[in-house]
Amino acid sequence: MNINKIHSVYFIGIGGIGMSALARFFLHKKKAVYGYDRTETQLTQKLSDEGALIHYKEDVKHIPENIIKNKEKSLIIYTPAIPENNTYLSFFKQNDFNIYKRSEVLGFITKNIKTIAIAGTHGKTSVSSITANILKESKTGCYAFLGGILNNEQSNLILTRQENNEAFAVVEADEYDRSFLRLHPQIALITSIDADHLDIYENKDNLVKSFGQFVNNVVQNGILIYKKGLNLQVRSDIRQFTYELVGDADFRAENIRMNSNGTYKFDFVVPNNVLKEMETAIPGKINLENAVAALALCYVSGADNKLMYKQLSSFKGVKRRFDYRVINTDFVYIDDYAHHPQELKAFISSVKEIYPDKQITGIFQPHLFSRTKDFADEFAKSLDLLDELYLLDIYPARELPVKGVTSKLIYDKLKKVKKTQCSKEKVLDLLKNKQPEILLTMGAGDIADLVEPIEKYFSRSLNL
Repeated sequence: MNINKIHSVYFIGIGGIGMSALARFFLHKKKAVYGYDRTETQLTQKLSDEGALIHYKEDVKHIPENIIKNKEKSLIIYTPAIPENNTYLSFFKQNDFNIYKRSEVLGFITKNIKTIAIAGTHGKTSVSSITANILKESKTGCYAFLGGILNNEQSNLILTRQENNEAFAVVEADEYDRSFLRLHPQIALITSIDADHLDIYENKDNLVKSFGQFVNNVVQNGILIYKKGLNLQVRSDIRQFTYELVGDADFRAENIRMNSNGTYKFDFVVPNNVLKEMETAIPGKINLENAVAALALCYVSGADNKLMYKQLSSFKGVKRRFDYRVINTDFVYIDDYAHHPQELKAFISSVKEIYPDKQITGIFQPHLFSRTKDFADEFAKSLDLLDELYLLDIYPARELPVKGVTSKLIYDKLKKVKKTQCSKEKVLDLLKNKQPEILLTMGAGDIADLVEPIEKYFSRSLNL
């Protein structure tokens, strides 16, 4: 695919976080950008403001005429989350348009750019975002296609300040639907390989094999960094390093001290050296580990030590990733995308470390029927770390209902936490009769719609 010959790009599911980054890239390239999504969101509104033409009804009459008339110069992009019977997808397939998955297009764009790919079942967005925030200010600069909105940029796309052949492309290597196998990075990092997406992989062994294939995609004489303890077979022509928060990995943190606001000071250990007095600007021990991974990537990429210190300490985080929404002496509200048992455990544990004497209330929306069925026991163990829980209905996303699978599967397995099962529409009214000390919202579905109403209500009630 020659992007230079493309005049128009149509996105099926343009409001997805990965799709919207690509849409912004093509807007930057002065292409006509169109798209469909089921619902209007803040993200699609922002894309419209930036020049994309978006509609929300599934009817082919909304397809722009210049897409129809100039088929050979039009590019159609869709995500695996789009069902095969989608009206637009069916139309474009039946009429032989140039149709590609998002991951394929990302592979085309990065094919001739030095690519840093961050993979793993958890932490991809945070590690990628910290990495990009550092490298964007380096001598070479970087492009970055991210799975979250950076607070520093108010965007999920970073563009290098000057076009050059040395700029890195920082990308999230998504294991869902084996999308990451489209990438051939010069530098790769793997954060974790926990069982997930079993609707695609059937079992963890198949997932591990897929990560093995991803490792084999690293170019000759490339670099692989991975969380110590992962069992990976690595080609002899790939330089490999390990990282971990503490221990004896090649990259690690030492002399860790938590500040009063939950951020950290630490010394960053690299091969044959120690970079003293690094500091995070975002709270939580999980983010400290993400910072170690990102710093490792920047170090092997040749980033200046002073730049790493400066950019890490100025990184303001990512929306929906340990995202403080209200901070008050009497009440704290944090929102997070956590939707896997291990992510919930890491997030809740990090909050408990910052607020050891506070009662922590959580609202959790399970994501996918298949994930709920596969990990109900593990979800219950992680959520039992809370003091009180409001458990919402399952967000189905791309799935049809599965008989007998509801959030009650998790609810019945909870043993310690004070629990309430309720709908998303009723949870705020239930909260109004309480005054939580620490409130968390957690999940990857439309629980995000609750964030602003919760923030506004408690900000008003506290006269903030």
